Amino acid sequence: MFFERPGGGERAILVHLEGQDPAVREDPEEFQELARSAGAESVGFVNVARHQPSAKFLIGSGKVEELHDLVKDAEAELVIFNHTLTPSQERNLERALECRVLDRTGLILDIFAQRARTHEGKLQVELAQLEHMSTRLVRGWTHLERQKGGIGLRGPGETQLETDRRLLRVRIRQIKQRLEKVRGQREQARRGRRRADIPSVSLVGYTNAGKSTLFNALTEADVYAANQLFATLDPTLRRIELGDVGPVVLADTVGFIRHLPHKLVESFRATLEESSNADLLLHVIDAHEPERDQQIEQVLAVLGEIGAHELPMLEVYNKVDLLEGIEPQIQRDADGRPQRVWVSARDGLGLDLLRQAIAELLGNDLFVGTLRLPQQLGRLRAQLFQVGAVQQESHDEQGGSLLQVRVPRVELHRLVSRAGFQPNEFLEQHTLQ
Repeated sequence: MFFERPGGGERAILVHLEGQDPAVREDPEEFQELARSAGAESVGFVNVARHQPSAKFLIGSGKVEELHDLVKDAEAELVIFNHTLTPSQERNLERALECRVLDRTGLILDIFAQRARTHEGKLQVELAQLEHMSTRLVRGWTHLERQKGGIGLRGPGETQLETDRRLLRVRIRQIKQRLEKVRGQREQARRGRRRADIPSVSLVGYTNAGKSTLFNALTEADVYAANQLFATLDPTLRRIELGDVGPVVLADTVGFIRHLPHKLVESFRATLEESSNADLLLHVIDAHEPERDQQIEQVLAVLGEIGAHELPMLEVYNKVDLLEGIEPQIQRDADGRPQRVWVSARDGLGLDLLRQAIAELLGNDLFVGTLRLPQQLGRLRAQLFQVGAVQQESHDEQGGSLLQVRVPRVELHRLVSRAGFQPNEFLEQHTLQ
């Protein structure tokens, strides 16, 4: 008997397993929000208490029969599981339920496919989808497994399944090559910013924590922001001015989620590198979310996967307007460095405090002050002008230069050392208090 894969639809029954190991347990409310974000019309929610998942269906055969009846009664076109299904489990469930079955990874991929706007974003989603599909390709082509024989039917010796697998591999290779090119272009842009000494700040956080709203509030941009999961897929970069620090590049990135499919992390590596190469991470946290501690853990886990877990980080507790008795404020560590800022991006509360905290953290490696250079240090003066460190110049009564400078300490120490001085002693003698 041939197995033709059922078509999809919008009317969906959601299936959630309870009683699993807390480390792999999913959140049922987040699951329903994911389904809504994908455009599914939920016509039923089934909680399954099962401690030992079944190899054939994930759930028990009795529950499968119950689900089959529910699908018929509700005229559902789709059953979505809040868990990862193996290809064989998905195929077995579709046969038994006589409708399309989707797991959590497939659901997230579908949302990403709807949200991708740029060419790069679409390529990244397609790559993740193709890699997901390649393990499930067998199901739709079981009737073409055998090579045909006889006069007029002899082919090149390749089944339709093998042909499709080969075409998939070719397409995946093409997309990876294109994304590698995008990766190179992004790296080139980052090198240009580093040469210009422009620090970069990247917004990271759980999906729907308010990153895009905060980004718009800080940059006066018009990035799409909505109360839905994965509203932002494509990274957006804007330049802002911050007090003593000067120009800063701010990047808005894709949100993370509990058990983010590894295929997505791999596919979006070019995008996520904006975070792994930042000078400072702003970890945006939904302060009103009951499970915010678990969400923080998930974000830190993904940052570990992309090699960004050791970067300097400032926690931004957003949505303070929804909390009682909490005012916008900066909380500092034992050394007095900003560690946490409480803000409301929607209402614009605490944004000045956030700018101040960012400037403090980025400005630690900057020298901002006035240098008095006698005439015999004219060469050092010229070099400071050459690297763009001088903001203003005046002269004292002896004809020496008074330079207001803003320059990375590393660069200043290099120039002073080259002039034959010990950097710290030189700065003590030549800096106006």
